[in-house]
Amino acid sequence: MKAATLSAPLSTRSTPEASSRRGALLPWPNLAAGVALGLVLLMSFYISGRGLGGSGAVARATALGLEAVAPESAHQLEYLTRYFGEAGLSDWLVFQAIGTFLGGLLGAVTAGRFKGEVERGPRVGVGQRLLFALLGGEFMGWGARLARGCTSGQALSGGAMLSLGSWGFMLALFAGGFLGGLLFRRLWT
Repeated sequence: MKAATLSAPLSTRSTPEASSRRGALLPWPNLAAGVALGLVLLMSFYISGRGLGGSGAVARATALGLEAVAPESAHQLEYLTRYFGEAGLSDWLVFQAIGTFLGGLLGAVTAGRFKGEVERGPRVGVGQRLLFALLGGEFMGWGARLARGCTSGQALSGGAMLSLGSWGFMLALFAGGFLGGLLFRRLWT
């Protein structure tokens, strides 16, 4: 059954929920999505000379937002000074982040998975789930800046260049995700 699902065209694969979403495309098989991501990474290196990354766009937007609201404070923070200059929000990472959002939105809509709902386990309320998501995102963003790159920049781009630090980051990320999954699994079952 699994092999048939992986080899079937996107529009013809069937699952129990597919009958309620006529004409909708299902998510790509993992192998096809991995190959496509690898090709996107290769094209990013070829076209821009740089790999993929996402946290830099958020850091740049934060720095420029703080500069607009409190310029004196913004320029006193040495960490943010590297984000001031000619590029502003026209930096390639900002456009990449916008493209990632729009691509995800397009994928969700075409797969019939774009809904106004909060996915959560039976023991977690909506407010608690949103709080956990916000806290998790904050920790990931803080960790990405501490590690000098997010999972896209470190694991994908750095890993593709065989950077030892990026491979260490990737292994630590998977270990942390596995341990976190063990700790929070009861909330989803």
